[in-house]
Amino acid sequence: MTNKTPTTPTLTHFDQTGQAHMVDVGAKQDTHRIAVASGTIRMLPATLALIESGNAKKGDVLGIARIAAIMATKRTSDLIPLCHPLALTRVKVDFSIDAEHASIHCTAQAETVGKTGVEMEALTAVQVGLLTIYDMCKAVDRGMVMTDVRVMEKQGGKSGDWKVDKI
Repeated sequence: MTNKTPTTPTLTHFDQTGQAHMVDVGAKQDTHRIAVASGTIRMLPATLALIESGNAKKGDVLGIARIAAIMATKRTSDLIPLCHPLALTRVKVDFSIDAEHASIHCTAQAETVGKTGVEMEALTAVQVGLLTIYDMCKAVDRGMVMTDVRVMEKQGGKSGDWKVDKI
């Protein structure tokens, strides 16, 4: 019986001296890459009713949150240190209302043809989309909670495809 020590993945944003650096992806092949992230914001039922009815004082909450999410996705490398700037080929942001749980679920999909993945871009879209909902509704509901933000799947690249197991 052989006793193998499990290998621990290495973090790649550190050089040989332990200093943070931007990873060199120059030798990688360009591939079609997709990432999907999601998250939820919970609120008072009355707040959700304002959003659904279109009667929020600041306007179309979900429409503005969608635009904010897309804009933020394009600026991810400006927000996250050491994140590569990417030429995105597609960003899709969807919101679904869950009246039973007084919440809104955000799903974002980011795509590129490039040398590195788009997980950070998809996560940024979700976070900014949810933050925009909070910002537009905080006057009536400061207790909103953003939760369960995570990558749901990724496709492409050297490490291959990955999808979250059913929750």
